[in-house]
Amino acid sequence: MATTHDHPHDGAARIIDGKHLSEVVRSDLRARIAASGRAVRLDAVLVGDDRAAGIYAANQARTCEEVGIRYVLHRLPATAGYEDIAGRVLLLNADEDVRAVMLHMPLPAGIDSERIQSLIAPEKDVEGVNPANIGNVVYGRRSLVPCTALAALEMIEHTGIDLRGKRCAVVGASNIVGKPIAVLLMREDATVHSTNKFTPALPALARECDVIVAACGVPRLVTAEWVKPGAVVVDVGINRVAGPDGTKVTVGDVDFDAVRRVASWISPVPGGVGPMTVAMLLRNVVDAALR
Repeated sequence: MATTHDHPHDGAARIIDGKHLSEVVRSDLRARIAASGRAVRLDAVLVGDDRAAGIYAANQARTCEEVGIRYVLHRLPATAGYEDIAGRVLLLNADEDVRAVMLHMPLPAGIDSERIQSLIAPEKDVEGVNPANIGNVVYGRRSLVPCTALAALEMIEHTGIDLRGKRCAVVGASNIVGKPIAVLLMREDATVHSTNKFTPALPALARECDVIVAACGVPRLVTAEWVKPGAVVVDVGINRVAGPDGTKVTVGDVDFDAVRRVASWISPVPGGVGPMTVAMLLRNVVDAALR
C-alpha cells in the first residue's frame, strides 16, 4: 500500500473510508464467531428514555445481530439512582454468562458516569472506559482499548504510514479519546504532541506534523493553514451545526473541503471514525467473549 510519502501530492487527499473498513472488520468478526462455535453476547445498560440513546441502542442491536452477537438490553427507569445502576452493573460482573458489558450515555442528571464506568469489570469493559483499561493502554495491552481511540489508530495505519519517528498532533485531550489516542501513537514510536485550548501557536505546531488527529469537539477548527502538505488527517469530531439553509448538518472538527486539498489522506464526517468506532466495539466484544 502506498505510504503517505511516496506518491506526489496531486491536490486531493485520498479518503479513509470508515464505512468500508468497518465492513472488513465486521466480516472478519462474523468468521471468527462462526469458527469458534461459541455464543457471543453483549449486555448493555440503558437508563431512562433519552431518545438519541434509544435510537443508538436499536441500531446497536441490529449491528450486533448482523455479525452474530446476541444483544441483551437492560433498561432501567429514568428514576433509577446510583445504587440501582451500580447494582445492575455489579450483577452483570458476577454473571459468568456475561462477558461483555457497556453502559449507554447519558445517565440521569446528578449521577457520576465515571464512577459507574469504573465499576465495570475490566475484562468485560468492551468500551474501554474503566480507568484500569485506559491505564492498560500505557502498558501496551491492546486488548480492551477505548473504541474511538482504537478506531483512529486503525484508520491511520490503513494509510500505510510508518508511524515510527513521525510527528503527530492530537488536538484535544479528553480522557476517553484524546489521551488514549496520544498514548497509542506513542506506542508506535511516534513523537506525539497532545494539545489543548491552552497550547500556544497551535496551528503552527500542527503544521509541522505528519499526522493530525482532531478530537476537540469544535466544528471545523482545523483549517488548511494547520496542515502540512501530504499529512494524514483523522477527524474524530461529530458536531451538529446549522447549514446554509438552516437545517442541521453533521460536521467534524476539520474543515474537510479546504483540508482535503492539502492532506494526502483524510477521514470524512460522517462515514469515517464513527462506523469504525462501532466496529472496534464489536471487536472488543468478540475478544472479551472468546478469550
